[in-house]
Amino acid sequence: MEQTERMTTMEMNFTSPPFYDYSEPCYNVPVLNPTIMAAVYCLVFTIGLLGNSTIVWLLLKIMRIKTMTDVCLLNLAISDLITVLSLPSWALYIKGNLSDANAMCKLMFGTYQLGFYSGILFVMLMSIDRYLAIVHAVASLGARTLRYAITASLVIWTISFCAALPGALFHNMIKDIDNITQCDWDNREGSVKTWKLFLNFSQNTAVIFVSLPVTIYCYVRILLVLRRTKNSKRGRAMKLIFAIVAVFVVFWVPYNVAVFLQILQDFEINDTCDSGNQITTALSVTETIALSHCCVNPVIYAFVGEKFRKCLAREFSKWLLCAKFYKPASMYSKTSENETSNTPL
Repeated sequence: MEQTERMTTMEMNFTSPPFYDYSEPCYNVPVLNPTIMAAVYCLVFTIGLLGNSTIVWLLLKIMRIKTMTDVCLLNLAISDLITVLSLPSWALYIKGNLSDANAMCKLMFGTYQLGFYSGILFVMLMSIDRYLAIVHAVASLGARTLRYAITASLVIWTISFCAALPGALFHNMIKDIDNITQCDWDNREGSVKTWKLFLNFSQNTAVIFVSLPVTIYCYVRILLVLRRTKNSKRGRAMKLIFAIVAVFVVFWVPYNVAVFLQILQDFEINDTCDSGNQITTALSVTETIALSHCCVNPVIYAFVGEKFRKCLAREFSKWLLCAKFYKPASMYSKTSENETSNTPL
C-alpha cells in the first residue's frame, strides 16, 4: 500500500505542467500518463521544429525580409522554435530523468515562458498588421515600415523576457515530503508565492484581456471591409479569418481559464481536494492542447499564403530534381514576387 501511494505521488509530481504547483497533494488525482505526455511533447517538438525552421529558412535565405509582415512571421516562428526546443527537456523531466539540476530547471521554465509570452504577443502583432494593411491600407503605409516592425519586435522580446525572468529565477529542483525531486516554485523564499500569483495573473492578462480582444477586434473589422468588396478570394479569406480566431480560442482560452481557477485555489477559494483534482486534470489536458499551437502557427500564418507555397514548391522541386511536377502557371495565380500575397490574410 505504501509503495503504491509513493508511485502515485511520483506520477502526480512528474506530470505537473510547468506553470503551477499544489501545496496540498491529493493522491487520487487523475492526471495524464507520463509516457503519453512525454510522447506528445516529442511529437509537438518534431512537427513544430520542422514547420517553424522551414519558415525561418525561407524568410532569411530565399524570400528575404522586405515587409512588416515578414518581420512578424520571422519572429513568430522564432518564438515557436524557443517553445519547441524546450520540450525535449520537459519530456525527460516528466519521465523522471532530470532529478537534480537547478540550472536545467531554470532554463526549462524560462525558455518555456519566453516562448509563451512572445508567441502570444506576436500573434497579436500579426493581427494588428493585417488590420492596418486592409482596413487602413493607405493611411498605414508610414506605420508598416521595416524600421517600425523591428522596433515593435524588440519591444515584444523585451516584455517577454521580463515576464519570463521571475519564474526562471524562483524555480528550483526541490524535494517534497516524500523525498521526490521536482522542478517547481521554491516556496522556501517568502516572496515566491507573490511572484507566482503575479506571473499567473500576467499570463491571464496577456491572453484573455489583451491579445484575444485585440485579435477579435482586428479580424471583425477586416471581415466588415471584406464584405463590401467583390474580390474573387473574399470567401477563402473570410474562412481563414474564422480559422485564425477559432484556433486562438480553442488552443489558448481553455488553458488560461484553468490557470485562473488555479489562482482562485491559491487564494483558498473553493480549495478542496476534489476541486484540486479537477483543476489538475484540466491543466494537464489544456496545457497539452496549448502546446500544439506552435505546430499550427506555420500553417495558418505562412503556408496558406500563395507566396510561401510558391517558394516552398520551387525549392523542393530543385532538391528532388522533379521540375516537371512543378507547374506554377497552373497551380498558382500570376502574382508578382514582390507582392506579399499571404500577408493581408
